[in-house]
Amino acid sequence: MVDNSQIMKTVSLEKYGIKNAKVKYQLSSDELQKITVDAGLGKETANGTLVVNTGKFTGRSPQDRFIVKDDYTSERVWWGKTNKAISPENFDKLEKEVTKYLSGKEIYARDGYVCAEPEYRTNIRTVTEYAWSNMFVFNMFLRPTASELENFNEDWLVLCAPSYECPEPKEYGIRQGNFSIINFTKKVVLIGGSAYTGEIKKGVFSALNMILPVEKNVLPMHCSSNVGKKGDTAIFFGLSGTGKTTLSADPERKLIGDDEHGWTADNTIFNFEGGCYAKVIDLSEEKEPDIFRAVKPGALLENILIKEDGQPDYLDSSITQNTRVSYPIYHIDNIQETLYAKNPKNIFFLTCDAFGVLPPVSKLTPGQAAYHFISGYTAKVAGTEAGITEPVPSFSACFGEPFMPLHPTVYGEMLSKKMTEAGVNVWLINTGWSAGPYGVGSRIKLKYTRAMITAILNGELENVDYDQNFIFGLHMPKYCPGVPTEILDPMNTWLKKGDYIGKAIQLAHSFHLNFEKFSGQASEQIMEGGPLIDEHHHLHENL
Repeated sequence: MVDNSQIMKTVSLEKYGIKNAKVKYQLSSDELQKITVDAGLGKETANGTLVVNTGKFTGRSPQDRFIVKDDYTSERVWWGKTNKAISPENFDKLEKEVTKYLSGKEIYARDGYVCAEPEYRTNIRTVTEYAWSNMFVFNMFLRPTASELENFNEDWLVLCAPSYECPEPKEYGIRQGNFSIINFTKKVVLIGGSAYTGEIKKGVFSALNMILPVEKNVLPMHCSSNVGKKGDTAIFFGLSGTGKTTLSADPERKLIGDDEHGWTADNTIFNFEGGCYAKVIDLSEEKEPDIFRAVKPGALLENILIKEDGQPDYLDSSITQNTRVSYPIYHIDNIQETLYAKNPKNIFFLTCDAFGVLPPVSKLTPGQAAYHFISGYTAKVAGTEAGITEPVPSFSACFGEPFMPLHPTVYGEMLSKKMTEAGVNVWLINTGWSAGPYGVGSRIKLKYTRAMITAILNGELENVDYDQNFIFGLHMPKYCPGVPTEILDPMNTWLKKGDYIGKAIQLAHSFHLNFEKFSGQASEQIMEGGPLIDEHHHLHENL
């Protein structure tokens, strides 16, 4: 471990246009926590964990995220509502305003890096207005040793000024006073007007999602991963609420990382980060023991209320549903020390299908894998007001659309190619409903989902027979150890087969509608990976 209090080096920020600032460099977590509490900007729980409130923004603000449109980006970026353009001139004006704002203040600088695999290491200098934002950076980025800091040169700069709000947004080409902007030519992430720490993490993630595929032939992935005793690596994709964190925490396997990874040309899977940023709403030791125990001094809780006995109130969502904790990865016991491993063998796409029509486990062809990866499906359970319990399909390209600057098919094609070359199996795992949709059926038991994943990791589904689902085209195992055979084909679990078919066609249609925006750039193999059936008039052929 690095004891950063031993570091005597100081840095000047004059070259960035930050003048006469009192720069606190590379402070330890303890020092940053004390500054935060002394300034009345945070409190401590009974066990000494820091709690802060991020103010107006308790989540990312996707409509206020911009990419500078210039020679590097104009032809590469998939411009649209996810990737909004800002001119280099407006960026320069805003950067000048932010550096002027930070000048003369007591501010916090930290040098760290991302990408655990040494060949892809990317150095990042972060300058923050708040001490606790700097503590977040200590937790989330990889931590250089004292000797590595001596000759540190940053590849990227992050400037974070939560209290700076742009007074005339329209004159700077932005929507309102807050902004998060990535400049690929200057290699700067500029954040203003929001104290939500996820903007720092996701700004850097978005930058890597462009640089790695374009310049390094590395596939960036919004996923968790772990490695088994035999050195086989597994990758878990999934949107919020699908079980990504829960299912990748396995006592028999070592965690590589829980959120952001790269897949290199020589089949190394490496963590981008040095920490975890987990949701803590309804957190309990029983449900999420690793995360629960990681909340100790050095961790940073966001937007949590403290109970009278000094314990964090994980059930209280009065500030936000998106309550969070960041902590360095060494707060978890069972980790892969290097944060990278070779030999990816299995990829899991986790989806919580609240329609109850997708199989609990199915094996995907390369075309299907690319199709489902680009689709990034899960279902949100609607509120129950006035008896409305209809699930809503939710699609996020590559299971991380808000952070993907390139067209999703670029990532989809890379995934297909890598999985074929490396002989990786890809599985679609439904952690959602069975025997009917939400409100009728029931959620698939976690112990069954774990049994399916264990069977796959042990190679026990390699020699079983498969049936093909006639609506989605997915290959469903007829047998899986530890799982009741009757639930493996979802149609078997529905009382009325006609109801299953109707609901399945409804979801298949949602897939097709969503995919229309990608079809212009998707190969024939990918297009054929979608549901086999769409319109009602095809049905009689299959019945």
